[in-house]
Formats: sequence, C-alpha cells, structure tokens
Amino acid sequence: MKTIYIDCGMGAAGDMLTAALLEIACRTESGRPDREAIEKFASGFNKIGIPGVGMKAVQSEKMGITGTHVHIYVNGEEEHEPEAPHEHAHEHHHDHDHDHHHDHGHHHHQVHRSMKDIEDIISGLAIDDAVKEDVLNVYRIIAEAEGAVHGKPAGEVHFHEVGTMDAVADVTAVCMLMREIAPEEIIASPVATGYGSVRCAHGVLPVPAPATALILRGVPAYAGDIEGELCTPTGAALVKYFAQKYSQMPVMSTEAIGYGLGTKEFAKANVIRIFYGSKVDM
Repeated sequence: MKTIYIDCGMGAAGDMLTAALLEIACRTESGRPDREAIEKFASGFNKIGIPGVGMKAVQSEKMGITGTHVHIYVNGEEEHEPEAPHEHAHEHHHDHDHDHHHDHGHHHHQVHRSMKDIEDIISGLAIDDAVKEDVLNVYRIIAEAEGAVHGKPAGEVHFHEVGTMDAVADVTAVCMLMREIAPEEIIASPVATGYGSVRCAHGVLPVPAPATALILRGVPAYAGDIEGELCTPTGAALVKYFAQKYSQMPVMSTEAIGYGLGTKEFAKANVIRIFYGSKVDM
C-alpha cells in the first residue's frame, strides 16, 4: 500500500509541506529530488491563476540537511514577519512559515478578502475540480477556526490580502501534489506545536495560537521542547485534512524522502520530513 508518512516533530507549515511533497513528486529514478522537475512544477504553478502569486523553489540547507525551501511572492513581495514594533499589524507571526492569513491590515496593504472571495478565486483556477474541492475544504477548516476565535461565522471572517494569497498558494500546492503523488494512505506523527508566546497586533498570544489550537482539536499534539511557534493554522489544517491516522512511523519500505525547510533557526533542524513508500506486513 503506497503510504505517505509526515513527520511533524518540528510542527507543520504550508510552505514546508509544499517543499517536502515537491521532493517526492519530482524525483529521479533513484528517489533523489529532481531539481529540473521541481522548477518546472513551480513555473507551471505560477500560471494557474492565483492573483499576483509567484512560487520559487530552491535547494537549501539546514544543519547539514539538504532540502527544498519554497518562497511564495505576492505582487513581487515575500510575506515576512514585520521587524519593527510599529509594524506589528498582523494577527500574529509564524515562527517558521510565511503564512499570515488573518483579518488585520498590513502596514502597506489594506485589502481584505472574505471566504466568498477565496471561493471565487479557487473556482477560477486552472486546476482539476478534485483539487479545487480539497483546497476549499482545507480553507473552510481555517475560516471556521478563525471565525470561532473572533466570535463570528466563518463566512464573515475577513483575511488580510497578502497573507491570504500566500496561504491559498500553500494550500493549493499541497493539494495538487497530494493528488499527483496519490498515496493510498496518509499517516502523520503527533504534531509538535512549540510553546511560549507570539507577539501580535493585540498584544501577546499563547502558542499554539488560538486558531491553530482550535484546528488541532482531535489531533494528537504536544508542546515539545522548542520555544516558538512551530505549527501554523495553514499547516495544522493541511495535516488535519489529509492525515487518516496519527502514529509513529509504520513499518514501511521507503522509496523517497522529502525535506521541506523552514526559514527560522531553532536549536533543532527546522525541517518537515515526509517519507513515501510501501507499508510492509510483518
């Protein structure tokens, strides 16, 4: 049985899941990442119609581990956590993802999008209907959690534009790659969330952030020993949607291993690792 095993020992984030899956979907006969095929996927992805979005996937390294780092650009700029205190305009910042999809204005973007806007964008993309359905389902998980945090229905949640397009890109890429790889089973480890707090527009929020904590209801999760935010709302929603069960890695014969690298530096390698292969009956 073709199986994907997602190692969430360093949490989960949309860009990192995309990168790890890219290494599995675009691999050589020997199971190594095929850089040419990865670039080809990225250039094809840039033509599916997400407004203003561009993807770049580059080979990178974390603590001696070579993997892929995915950059998402919206209208030519990459979403980063603001550096200066007066720029803390996001709901909160993610410690290793560029994934901000919250309903607060950016210091130089004041456009917000509703769930209906997101649905319109996704319905117009040049991708298979099955992938569109997956993307919408994942996005609804996020919208419902955001709505619950803010005390309003999912349909009334407004997402900040740059962060939203960024998250739509991550979710769409992961859904496309999962369909392309087409595993028969997807298993994830329990999810490390990190611990401590993150600074946001309203002050300081606990880790996991409220939306992430809501999304992870029913998912085995733990703080772990890294201070900081390891699991983002987008990462949590993707794992929750795709994983059929949670356990330690099963007995499997591995054909390929994908490494998705994060941006932040931690005491441990900031990497999501995905194994692809066949489960073995012992």
